[in-house]
This record gives sequence, structure tokens and C-alpha cells, in this order.
Amino acid sequence: MLIPLRPGELHRLIPAVATGQQFRSSLGNPRKILQRLLIATIGGVITLLISQSQLSSRWGSILLIIGVVFFLYILWGPIVEAGRKNAVLRRYPAAALFEGEVVKASRQERVENQREQADASGRLELIENRRTWLVLELADEDGYLGRISFPMTKQHASIRSGALIRCVVLSDRNDFSRLGALTDAWLPGLRIWIGEYPYLLRPAFEDLCRMRLRKVSSQMGYTS
Repeated sequence: MLIPLRPGELHRLIPAVATGQQFRSSLGNPRKILQRLLIATIGGVITLLISQSQLSSRWGSILLIIGVVFFLYILWGPIVEAGRKNAVLRRYPAAALFEGEVVKASRQERVENQREQADASGRLELIENRRTWLVLELADEDGYLGRISFPMTKQHASIRSGALIRCVVLSDRNDFSRLGALTDAWLPGLRIWIGEYPYLLRPAFEDLCRMRLRKVSSQMGYTS
């Protein structure tokens, strides 16, 4: 079941500015954090060293500010990344609340990163770090909708085919004949949120589901 969102509801569900949960998600794994830290440190130190030689000129204060901005990259980098992700979905002209079920749940092994390492004989071998992802295929009474995939944890082991699932569907067409994107999703029966990235303001989405689905149910009961 697709219930079109009213004007302004999508922007209330997906904020323009990153939330704390979105910041933590965009912060990334330890390797990504280390990369940001190196960029912040090297960029900040180089810029500040150059600014010391330009203190008597008008560029000294500007370079000093740039150096501070570099040092703070570890903080504003994830905020900018989260805001960019949010902006992609906020641009869609059509959005709808989806309620359906999981028709298939499968696991996939995905390579997260690779590195070369010398074995006992001194020859290089490729080492792959793999992670298990859960792939859920969604459908409703109108048929197949799409799939959501995300890194699997212990709490996801209870997800089975037939589980009720809710999310927001985005499209560039008002009739939703072509799917643009799916947000993270809520499984109310299991009280589990799933998704690779937390697009939605989750308490607001749960409240919207209760309000809109209750209204649809009452209308269906009235017409029948």
C-alpha cells in the first residue's frame, strides 16, 4: 500500500541538517575516521605553518582561519556528507508511505576492503575483509516494490519472510511508476529499524504511520 505524503511531510521526515544518528553513520568505520583525521591534521598544520610566515600581511589571518577549518574537518566532514545524502532524497517531487511485507530475506557476503600481505614464504597474498549483508525484497498487494540491503547484526536474525515493513518511497513521477529510492525501514512487529543509512527522523515517522494508517483503515471500514 502506497499513501502519498502531503506537501512538507517529506522535509519533516528527512531533515536538511544532519541529526546525531546521521552524523554517527556518516562518521564511518575506523579506517574512514583515520583518513579524515590525517586530512585534518596535515591540512591544518601546513596551513598554520604558512600563516606564521604571513602574519604581517593580510593573508595571515585568512590562512589562520583556513587552518582552524582544516582541524575541524573531523567534525564538519560527516555533517556535510550526511546533509548531501539527505538532500538527494529531499529533491524527489513525489514521496509516499509504503506498507507491505518482506517477501524474501537473503544474505550476501560483501568485500569491504582489500589489502596485500606477505605470507610465510614472503609472497604477497590478497586479504579481503568481508561482511554479511541482509537483503530484503519488499512487496504489497500491488506486487514487487524493491529491495533494501544493509550490514547484518545479531538483532536482524529474527527477520523472516512475511514480516510487516514500512518505509518511504521516492519517485520522480507522481504515479510512482518508476522507483527512485527507498529510505531506511521500520518493522513494527519486531520493533526493529533497518537500513544502510538513517534517513528518517524515526519517532516522527512512527507517529506519521500511526496517524495516516489509522485514517486509511477507518476510511476502508466506512466504505465497506
